[in-house]
Amino acid sequence: MTHRTLISAVVLGLLAGCTVGPDYHGAPSVAAKTLAAGRLPHADTQAGAPPAAADWWRGLNDPQLDALVEAALKDSPDIQSALARLRQSRAGLSGQQADARPKLSANATSLRMRSPDLSALTGEDSGGGRGPVQFYLADFDASWEVDLFGGTRRAIEAASASADASQADLADAQVQLAAEVVQAYVDLRDRQARLALVDATAQLEAQVLDLTQQRRARGVASQLQLEQVTTQLQTTQAQRLPLQAQIIESLDQLAVLCGQEPGELDARLGQPADLPSVPASVPLADPAALLKARPDIRAAERQLASSNAQIGEKKADWFPKLSLMGDLGFSAAEPSHLLRKDNGTWLLVPRLTWNALDFGRVAASVDSAEAGRDEAQAHYRSVVLGALRDADTALARYGHQRQNVVLLRDIEASSGRAASLTRERYDAGTASTLDWLDAERTRFDAEQNRISGDALLLKDFAALHKALGLGWRT
Repeated sequence: MTHRTLISAVVLGLLAGCTVGPDYHGAPSVAAKTLAAGRLPHADTQAGAPPAAADWWRGLNDPQLDALVEAALKDSPDIQSALARLRQSRAGLSGQQADARPKLSANATSLRMRSPDLSALTGEDSGGGRGPVQFYLADFDASWEVDLFGGTRRAIEAASASADASQADLADAQVQLAAEVVQAYVDLRDRQARLALVDATAQLEAQVLDLTQQRRARGVASQLQLEQVTTQLQTTQAQRLPLQAQIIESLDQLAVLCGQEPGELDARLGQPADLPSVPASVPLADPAALLKARPDIRAAERQLASSNAQIGEKKADWFPKLSLMGDLGFSAAEPSHLLRKDNGTWLLVPRLTWNALDFGRVAASVDSAEAGRDEAQAHYRSVVLGALRDADTALARYGHQRQNVVLLRDIEASSGRAASLTRERYDAGTASTLDWLDAERTRFDAEQNRISGDALLLKDFAALHKALGLGWRT
């Protein structure tokens, strides 16, 4: 590059304020077919308006659950960690913005000195050393690097996009946490309900065992019948300990999610309560609304924007850099004379630097930045496809589970009626002990399956809102 070309480049940069590197025009199009169709492939229903981003769990009408989610969003270490990362990224943005402004420093110095006695060295009487001299100095330095080719502007652009990505990461942490709290709470109520069912069934079977023992004592029942009833009771009782351990696990999990120590929620949640009920209908968003709502997609898009800006930041190192430096100083023997015009000095230095021969270092950094942009673009595409997959799967699972719950309730009602009729026949002596045990076991299994089905529907409800990226707050 000739000197004339260099001077022309500098002048043009000053006049036009050019910015090197590729401009960002938004994320690439992903899943065009799904977006054009306006629906996910396995969704039973779609609605035009997306549900509200925050507080979807309030539709379950469970005040205890609402309080747990609020506590988790406030005190969870994961949320506090995401908040700290957001503060870091915003501080980085402020630092980049400050680098674009002039730098000013000031110094003040007071000197007190006495000249040495030179008579011992010269052999002449110099009258001793000169008395103490007081001297005052004040100095102001200023410097500013002119952003000729937009390297600083690109750095600010990259930092701003990174801060936006951190904001989206915080929202994504809120989405994940809210769904985890709901699912852990459902697990707790599910296990408590099944434990209560085990206890009620065991109490009923204990009564039958007592009746069978009386009939055995009168010779009406056989030893085989007594052993069968005893085995049934013991089998039911054997399910208590695993359920009790799982309840403790759920309580501890909820405590940690809420930022509390294990055991702190035992007194508050230890008493069984009914499972929440899902709303009759759930408003669903179309794929375009999903892409706008999910925080992880927003984070990936902002990281792509940041990576794109970093290319321009690195490319600016190919071009000259212009710095303006100035100094204003004052010196005097008396403080009152310090700021007199005659005691002042000033210096203004424009400095032009250009790393003309770097043996490919800048080119390597640009290649690295472009590779980072390509990686961020591939990551964005992966996140979008994964989000659509999650939503499609969650919608399908939720729709099928709603149908399954209806069947499980019908099975529970039918098995309950069959067990009651068999118990009446058993008491009347027209049904065998084995008939009664089979009917009772079928009823027990049907009720267990219904409880588990209700719990799974609730967890699918939470997974659906998590897949839609809902539950975050500003």
